[in-house]
Amino acid sequence: MNNETTTTKTALVLGATGGIGGEMARKLQARGWQVRALHRNAAEVAARPGMQQYDWIAGDAMQRADVVAAARDVDLIVHAVNPPGYQRWAELVLPMIDNSIAAAQDFGARILLPGTVYNYGPDALPNLSEDSAQRPLTRKGAIRVELERRLQAAAGDNVRSLIVRAGDFFGPHSGNNWFSQCLVKPGKIPTSITNPGKQGLGHQWTYLPDLAETMMRLIEREEALEAFATFQMHGHWDADGMQMINAIRRAVGNPALPLRSFPWWLLAPASPFVPLFKEMKEMRYLWQQPVRMSNQRLLQVLGHEPHTPLDEAVRATLEGLGCLPASKQHNTATV
Repeated sequence: MNNETTTTKTALVLGATGGIGGEMARKLQARGWQVRALHRNAAEVAARPGMQQYDWIAGDAMQRADVVAAARDVDLIVHAVNPPGYQRWAELVLPMIDNSIAAAQDFGARILLPGTVYNYGPDALPNLSEDSAQRPLTRKGAIRVELERRLQAAAGDNVRSLIVRAGDFFGPHSGNNWFSQCLVKPGKIPTSITNPGKQGLGHQWTYLPDLAETMMRLIEREEALEAFATFQMHGHWDADGMQMINAIRRAVGNPALPLRSFPWWLLAPASPFVPLFKEMKEMRYLWQQPVRMSNQRLLQVLGHEPHTPLDEAVRATLEGLGCLPASKQHNTATV
């Protein structure tokens, strides 16, 4: 079942053209919410296919006045905006969350933030709970820790927030991630798969439509949420590092599709010229040991985590990336 409900509530989505923001905008709209979306080029984005159903507002998430004006009388602010290309995090990430906090405080909205595993250093791995110590060794991780600290502090000023942390993303509209930037090449039927991990090493993945459905069900349980509420998803646990690889092979129809190792050695000499490579190099530790999050707190509230079967999720992702011809409509995030 889809657990569809009807509501007259309004949400402001920051980052609606991205993977998570886009999934949440679609999910909210399907549930009957009025969806506003803030974008610097609002008119241009509104003209794109599938975007007309939202109320697009011209503005910049870096400008507090723009965010506050767009958030007037909303019930929810989806903070799914990130600096493009992994660049300028130190300059942009914290001012943007401060603007969302200010808007939420003005209008009594809850902030929804997609969490990351960047908050955790190697000392917290492999098994993570919501209360695991956050001692990151990377710049991005330290910024994410401070971002969440500001949300927690804002709870003392009656600003409610919800953080849902999940594994590496994949999905038909998932944007930039390890699946679409490493495992396969968008727009081409795979002739090989590039693996950033290694066989025998477990890894956690999250199908974005499942993440959006999980967030939606938590939002619909407002009475069960603390002012500063944090949850983790189980998603798809790839116990031996080969389940995702083999799912791609099954979707392509080639069980012998070659597997290549990711050239980690190339990142160091290229990092001064390609900022993305520097960021990827910093996150290598997340591929050198298992990273597994417990969803026990989530189950206590929802009773069940939305979960699309791996083969169905991978096929839908490959079709969405243009790696396979489109087939019949997939039923996602309904279990």
